[in-house]
Amino acid sequence: MSKVTFALQGITVRVDAGASLLDAAIQAGILVETPCDGTGTCGKCRAKASSATGLIAGVYANDLLSDAERAAGWVLACQTKVIGDVTVEVETSVDDGLKIISDGHELAVKIRPWIRKVFQTELLTTQVYGGAKLLATEPSDTTQFGYGLSVDIGTTTLVTSLIDLANGQELASASSLNPQARQAQDVLSRIKLGSQPDGLRQLRNDLMTEINRQIGEATAAAGVIPRHIYEAVFSGNTTMLHLATGTNPASLGKYPYTPSLSGGCHLPAEIVGLAISQHGLVYLPPIMSAYVGADITSGILATALAHEGGVVLFVDIGTNGEMVLAVNGTLVATSTAAGPAFEGMNIACGMRANRGAIERVSLTERRIDVQTIGEGEPIGLCGSGLLDAVGELAATRGVDANGRFQFKDESWPWSKQWDVLDGKPIFRIAGPVYLSQKDIRQVQLAKAAVRAGIELLLKSNDLQASQVDRVLIAGSFGFHLRTESLIHLGLLPPEFENRVHFVGNTSKSGGRAFLLDYHTRDEMMSVTQGVRVLELANDPAFEKTFLRSISF
Repeated sequence: MSKVTFALQGITVRVDAGASLLDAAIQAGILVETPCDGTGTCGKCRAKASSATGLIAGVYANDLLSDAERAAGWVLACQTKVIGDVTVEVETSVDDGLKIISDGHELAVKIRPWIRKVFQTELLTTQVYGGAKLLATEPSDTTQFGYGLSVDIGTTTLVTSLIDLANGQELASASSLNPQARQAQDVLSRIKLGSQPDGLRQLRNDLMTEINRQIGEATAAAGVIPRHIYEAVFSGNTTMLHLATGTNPASLGKYPYTPSLSGGCHLPAEIVGLAISQHGLVYLPPIMSAYVGADITSGILATALAHEGGVVLFVDIGTNGEMVLAVNGTLVATSTAAGPAFEGMNIACGMRANRGAIERVSLTERRIDVQTIGEGEPIGLCGSGLLDAVGELAATRGVDANGRFQFKDESWPWSKQWDVLDGKPIFRIAGPVYLSQKDIRQVQLAKAAVRAGIELLLKSNDLQASQVDRVLIAGSFGFHLRTESLIHLGLLPPEFENRVHFVGNTSKSGGRAFLLDYHTRDEMMSVTQGVRVLELANDPAFEKTFLRSISF
């Protein structure tokens, strides 16, 4: 056994000889960015050892670490094996100042919760009902204490909202990163890990521990006793709901991609492991397919998409680009794998939306203006800053239609920002933050996946982009974006200008609507059963459309 000490965290663990530094970090409970899931292709799991004697560094692409970093002792944790005692410093993902959008477009609903209380005056007891079923009998009059939760379970982030069922008021909320990222970063890797009993147990335990911590934070802030919370709505993609309920997700990773859960049902909170009333329930909204999940169902509800006239496109931009097209209330949905670039991952200076992350970039009058989260010194690019920066380069011809840097064009107004790092051209934005040619390619691939989904969704209804009346951009990440950047990139067609509306976290706000008005549940079950799901993997036109969409 070898001893690994993480100097910055003050944690020491013992691992078998030959284990990776990343394995040691996971064992220590340290969240290290690994968007490539430890394949050595993203360069995010950087570690600096006090001595090289306890490590064997693996082989990985030269552009993942600069020559100066290698000389200073930096390695990639996922590709470096431990062969002796060693002290290291690792670059971790922390949520100090993390900017998670929890607000979303709210649907006005009648207050008709599934949970209701009836005080029995002759018995001096309160009966708690879930629908028509008696869930519990409590001593004395507790009718004034009735609460619920809307829980948005995202691949990257978690948001828990505490709601008063009597009036619909949000009393408190809590948010954080999804701790499952310690084990596996994206949906596909979590499906793979969750297909094994031990992996499923670990992913579920990590998730429920964090949600219960959020419940404790929210109830403490609001002065609410957790046993008076009787129902929670879990709104998340199909994989996240499988993992949250301990359901094996293996069927989601292989053809014909059939979910084991269909949603539209309750589970006992005690079985799920939720720290609320022992008689409480967890409601899962209806699921449409393996990759169009309950979070999109909540989005359809929150935006009343099924009741909209005309042509409305709903797009949730994130690691997975999920979208729904409504044509006079008739819905078609699809999903496309955008990858982690929109989260700032697989990008040289990419980072989460933490303090110091550049979230806005504009090129004006031969200067570069940036805005950082928390007004801190720029230390990296979060997703919105990345798309702004690339969008500005595309709009000003700093990159050509194929995405190549035009660094030899000295007449370009911002040509002084071109530089060379390890023999390759880069564009310096502010401080240590820059864009590489590889970064541009990652954005092109991500935006092409979303644009191809939009194009094929419209084509399936014989529609042109000019015929779309409104475009609703949902999701925490989407809330930070600018319409002009999305159009400059080509992620959205130019016809969408002046038609884009940012609706925020509709997964959470739709969950609140499900919680407060149980009539919405039958309605949305009927709506989702009528949704036609377009499987892009089976569409022969997808590859051609994707390749065409790569260009700016």
